[in-house]
Amino acid sequence: MKVKKYTANSLPEAMKLVRADLGSGAVILNTREVQAGGFLGFFTKKNIEIFAGLDQDIDYHPKKPVVINNEPVQSSVKDEELTQEIRQLKQMVHNMTIQNKDSEPIPEFAEEWRSFLQLQELEPGISEDLIIQLTNKYRSFGPNEAQEYDWNKWMTDWLSARMKKSDFGGFHYETKFLNLIGPTGVGKTTTIAKIGAKAVLKDGKKVAFITTDTYRIAAIEQLKTYAEILNIPCEVAYTADDFKRAKEKFNDYDLVLVDSAGRNFLNRFYIEELQRIVHFDKDMKNYLVLSLTSKYKDMETIYSQFKSLPVHKVIFTKKDETTTFGAVLNLSINHGVPIGYITNGQNVPDDMFEADAEELVQMLLKEKLKHD
Repeated sequence: MKVKKYTANSLPEAMKLVRADLGSGAVILNTREVQAGGFLGFFTKKNIEIFAGLDQDIDYHPKKPVVINNEPVQSSVKDEELTQEIRQLKQMVHNMTIQNKDSEPIPEFAEEWRSFLQLQELEPGISEDLIIQLTNKYRSFGPNEAQEYDWNKWMTDWLSARMKKSDFGGFHYETKFLNLIGPTGVGKTTTIAKIGAKAVLKDGKKVAFITTDTYRIAAIEQLKTYAEILNIPCEVAYTADDFKRAKEKFNDYDLVLVDSAGRNFLNRFYIEELQRIVHFDKDMKNYLVLSLTSKYKDMETIYSQFKSLPVHKVIFTKKDETTTFGAVLNLSINHGVPIGYITNGQNVPDDMFEADAEELVQMLLKEKLKHD
């Protein structure tokens, strides 16, 4: 893929530069606001910066070089660094055909929504597509009709339709073993306790714990404390043989919950070590635990590291510690990841609910009501 960077005063102007240089087959990879000009931090102005590319299998016949502020546009982004952006943001391709010199200004109503979605950190490829559809819908009404229309429902339907809804929801004993994986500090041990407590207290299941988190004594003690409260056994697996023996010991149990060690997710050795100790087979589901307080780019990196295990569902923790929920929708829409649970506190087992696409969208939209 050939990749170029364009900078202009506004999104429509930048789109025209892309279209003039790369043609209608271009793909918008990323957009962001940048500060330009000024002196000692004063009198700066906002510009729009766009990275756009053209697939290698499309004939590329560039027109004369695009010049902005008397300087040629530079292409400095490597294709491998933008692979995920290409997959995530291809929805913006058709936006270029709409943003032209004859386009009407985007209504203030739509601009308010755009600002809100940016604050919620919804990916540009998703939010810009949504804003264009919302604007078209808004213009199809008269003034009074637009005010009375249920935009909350429209937004919920639009976003939830793009999420993979069929596999949403929690664990329902489809396998004997449920393994929670993820980086350190995201709340895996507490989440295991919540799932285990629900299984014992509400569903009447025979449950056991296995922990492979032998790097943190506190984690072992925490899980053992939960096991004592629930009156269920807990085994510590230091090696692959230990894990195999624990599995055999709990062969007649309804559910065995595995607490995996949380380590630096950037270290591939952690994943390989996990694979050596835990026997991943068809009788085991793997739920990746992510914190909603993390940056979305980090979430993507974590998911990419773990998906080879594979990852069957994702659990998002610490809802009570953030007001930004775009990452949940980003991961679901861009990667087709089913969401299992959302946790929103430390109470076991109460502060956890099964994920539903419409409810996840509502979780984001409720933040707008707080600002209106």
